[in-house]
Amino acid sequence: MNVSGTGIGSGIAIGRVVRMPEPLPEPVDRPSTMSPDAERARATAALAAVAAELRRRGAQAGGTAAEVLEAQAMFAEDPMLEADLGERVAAGKTAERAVHEAYAAYRAQLLALGGYMAERATDVDDVSQRVVAELLGQPAPGVPDPGYPFILVARDLAPADTATLDLDQVLALVTIGGGPTSHTAILARDKAIVAMVAAEGASVLQDGDEIIVDAENDLLVTAPSREQLADAEARRVARAARLDAPLTPGALSDGTPVPLLANLGSADAATAALAAGAEGVGLFRTEFLFLEAATAPTVAEQQAEYTRLLQAFNGKKVVVRVLDAGADKPLAFLDAGDHEDNPALGLRGIRALRAHEQILRDQLSALAAADAETDADLWVMAPMVATVEEAEYFTSLAHEAGIRVAGVMVEVPSAALLADRILPTTDFASIGTNDLTQYTLAADRLLGSVAALQSPWNPAVLRLIAEVGQAGRALGKPVGICGEAAADPLLAVVLVGLGATTLSMSPAAIADVRASLLRFDAEQAAALAAVALAANSPAQSHDAARAFAAAIR
Repeated sequence: MNVSGTGIGSGIAIGRVVRMPEPLPEPVDRPSTMSPDAERARATAALAAVAAELRRRGAQAGGTAAEVLEAQAMFAEDPMLEADLGERVAAGKTAERAVHEAYAAYRAQLLALGGYMAERATDVDDVSQRVVAELLGQPAPGVPDPGYPFILVARDLAPADTATLDLDQVLALVTIGGGPTSHTAILARDKAIVAMVAAEGASVLQDGDEIIVDAENDLLVTAPSREQLADAEARRVARAARLDAPLTPGALSDGTPVPLLANLGSADAATAALAAGAEGVGLFRTEFLFLEAATAPTVAEQQAEYTRLLQAFNGKKVVVRVLDAGADKPLAFLDAGDHEDNPALGLRGIRALRAHEQILRDQLSALAAADAETDADLWVMAPMVATVEEAEYFTSLAHEAGIRVAGVMVEVPSAALLADRILPTTDFASIGTNDLTQYTLAADRLLGSVAALQSPWNPAVLRLIAEVGQAGRALGKPVGICGEAAADPLLAVVLVGLGATTLSMSPAAIADVRASLLRFDAEQAAALAAVALAANSPAQSHDAARAFAAAIR
């Protein structure tokens, strides 16, 4: 029996299943024999211990994991949760039961909000389990250690566990739930773990079952035959050889350059990205400077961080996205005070920045000052641009602030359809395939229940990308890809065939993409793109591209 899911990356693994242990049982609801003050003190100490442990794990893992675990630690320090806990212990609950009930209520609120907030429910569950374990003096829930390499199968996996997986023991990761942009998927991609999420059929797997995890083909092969095992092993060895190949600039087989850039969330990841072969940065997310702040950071504070990033990439291209916040990523100093029933369609990205223009002006000033101090090739772009007028507004403001190269992100279908009118008003475009897919298919990219619709192989998405690529070629304007679609080795070739001039991705994906590009020349890439565009569904598009690629090997 084969099981379908959503593969993360293009790896393949062979091994035996070890299932994640079941969570701790629900604490018994019984009256406390201690005073409310004593129970509150126990809860406060346990919360502090869990927050400290999460931060320790984050510091140990570094990179994206540190950011994710810092966000999770904040769930253990949420003042609203502490107030809820206080009320429950005051009513006679034990600390264990109060923690369980408070976090369960918080979880329900997140699920009701949907989208990005609903995806954080797993993080809340994990913090609750860790605090209860701390109170009971038991080991925190975690990854089993059977004493041999294995494939971990879990309902879902907490960020703290994904971030600190022993990659010498865990051959691959399979989750029954989750989605392609859950924290599990983000960290698996960042750490180059062979992984598959939203694999509902994996619930029948038992400890000891031998399986193949084929992330490239979104497939789990259960009870594999001898021939299937031999083929999988050959592919695994070939991929390992590609990953060990010398670092060279991205290019097609005929020498057409396709720079391979990195998506980064902080300057701390620069060294690892360069080591992985990144030729620059195609998407630098600046949100890390803002998300934990009660007020917007000063120009000087921002300038220091941007300078650190640009110095790490002296002589190389660095594309910075100005603050992408609002709606599902609320900030206190951007809060308009209006409730949004559908935040994905609300005041976010460039819309939120226009409503608080001084924040945008300060950020542009800080970037221009950092650029003047370094030798990197700085490009700056605005998120969620939907109209020609928004493109004109941002480009004009950026140039006025001293930014030499200013562009826009294409994440909304209207921007793709108007690319031939938007690109004349700005210096470049960068396509964010994650959001473009979400808005094209009307399917929340952070919701596991519609994960099957979250495929950039969808012909409608590819057609929109082709519109932007065609406009870029006609006008001589660069068109980059900075969504995770660029990390798919075969799709990367299709994107180049559609007109992409650069590809930006998680650094762990660069080696696979570089090897894939070298198999095709420009004419073949264009033909591959035409084959993918002619299909009627994502699966047909992917299958047709695979068959075409196999025929010209």
